[in-house]
Parts: sequence; structure tokens; C-alpha cells
Amino acid sequence: QVQLVESGGGLVQPGGSLRLSCAASGSIFSINDMGWYRQAPGKQRELVAAITKGGLTNYADSVKGRFTISRDNAKNTVYLQMNSLKPEDTAVYYCNADAILHFGFSPARYWGQGTQVTVSS
Repeated sequence: QVQLVESGGGLVQPGGSLRLSCAASGSIFSINDMGWYRQAPGKQRELVAAITKGGLTNYADSVKGRFTISRDNAKNTVYLQMNSLKPEDTAVYYCNADAILHFGFSPARYWGQGTQVTVSS
């Protein structure tokens, strides 16, 4: 099995910064795409940012220029640097990883437990 453990959430004032981390562990052969989603109260879960194993990135329009996704393949870890935070960024943030458990197997998507980010003065 694969476990994803997130850290770095918390309370921050508008304009502030936070850095989220998500480490994948378990019997993993390889990880393809990794990413971050978020879900605000009463809203659907939405993609925030994603990154391929080779480092290609994709961002939601609402976070472009403010958030940066990165990963360390040797550590099976993905990061989300969030700058210039706004109250509308308040949500539970979930990381995901498309992991291959054995050579020749298809990837499966795994999720972290979520970490709360609250932007408020």
C-alpha cells in the first residue's frame, strides 16, 4: 500500500505564505504525476497544481503566479509553495500521487488525508 502524509498547513494572514509538503511511502516502484487539490466548505474539490515526473507543471488560473509546485523524486515528496495568500485560498488541501507498485502494473491514484489552510486576519 501507499501512504501520503501532508504537513505545513495552518493559519496565515492575507498576503502571507505557507509551504505544504507531502511524502509518499510504502512499496512503490515509481510515481508518475503528483499534485495538490483543495476543497472549500460547500464546494467541490478542485485541482490546484500538478507536476509530472519530469517536472512539467500545470496550475489552476486562480493560483498562477502565486503558487509553485515542485517535487523531489528521490524522496517521493511533492511541495506546494503558496505566496500572496488570499482568504479565498482557505480550504482543505489534499495531495495525490499516481503510483506504480510493481514493474508493468498500471498506476493508481492515492490521496493524502488533507491539511487545513486558513487565510484570515
